[in-house]
Amino acid sequence: MGRPFPLKQQLTPMKTILLAGVAGLMVVSCTVQKSPKPDSGTAAPVAIAENPFIRDTYTADPSAHVWKDGRLYVYASHDIAPPRGCDLMDQYHVYSTSDMVNWKDHGEIVRASQVPWGKPLANDAKFMWAPDCAYKNGKYYFYFPHPSQDPWNGNWKIGIAVSDQPASGFKVLDHWLKGLPDKGEIDPCVFVDDDGQAYFYYGGGGKSYGAKLKDNMIELDGELQPMTGLDDFHEATWVHKKDGVYYLSYSDNHDENRDKEGVKGDNRMRYATSKSPLGPWKYQGIYMDPTNSYTNHGSIVQFKGQWYSFYHNSELSKKNGVFNDWLRSVTVDKLYYNADGTIQKVIQTGLGK
Repeated sequence: MGRPFPLKQQLTPMKTILLAGVAGLMVVSCTVQKSPKPDSGTAAPVAIAENPFIRDTYTADPSAHVWKDGRLYVYASHDIAPPRGCDLMDQYHVYSTSDMVNWKDHGEIVRASQVPWGKPLANDAKFMWAPDCAYKNGKYYFYFPHPSQDPWNGNWKIGIAVSDQPASGFKVLDHWLKGLPDKGEIDPCVFVDDDGQAYFYYGGGGKSYGAKLKDNMIELDGELQPMTGLDDFHEATWVHKKDGVYYLSYSDNHDENRDKEGVKGDNRMRYATSKSPLGPWKYQGIYMDPTNSYTNHGSIVQFKGQWYSFYHNSELSKKNGVFNDWLRSVTVDKLYYNADGTIQKVIQTGLGK
């Protein structure tokens, strides 16, 4: 989600960019990247929509998955305009594509008022921060963080909504994920391994944890374990697997105001690898430099032979003339591996690039 900001952001109106399309289908312009780099998994250039690929609302924290229908789905958080800060995020939407060019907005799936255990918070705050989704046993499980009560930063819980469909019909359970401590963390991530075993991860404030999930997907199977071997972990845990190797990616604590490396911008994306889904992890490096947003939160997924890095920036609000760290926009770029399995630095494209 990102480090909490002072809740005194300037209130500015959102300028809406209308996209061509009907029935929720957003047709956006596309761009073709240069020829694939080593070990890209593709034989020819692949067209993708110009970033940011969602332009009719402000979105962040993309969780990307390819489901059994062959489409790629993105579960995103929503920055409400005019911005107030980190306490005004609500109304999760789902987007999908079959070709990385044309994206469909499936609409809202969950909002804060539907969380039965989430008491009303001071200042009518809404904390529907970075989510994730997983599929198992014929069901889609949508995981999201939200405080159970004030003070919000000491009462984080992970809620769950369940559906038979990937982008509609989600019902929020009357309890949060079972087995978590009372004072929990944020940024849930659920990884289902090749053998069907599911793993849960979350973390923030420099701490990352993981554990097995029971087959019911709503309860931990054992205690949380600290994820060791990560360098400068801040938040935004994401786990994927390639060629038998587990990759844990995350955002770091870099802040331009405290920079000692000559790097402009704030959060960078780092990663570590392991032979086990729960570590120990071996730190590998930085795979994405800062965007123009104070935060970053990403996911990595393979779709039709090409690997992609999803993340967010604030380019859309900048283009709209209302630049704000809390009016972010989901973006995607191609991701490439070296022959030894290490990740090449992602080249950011789109508005302002």
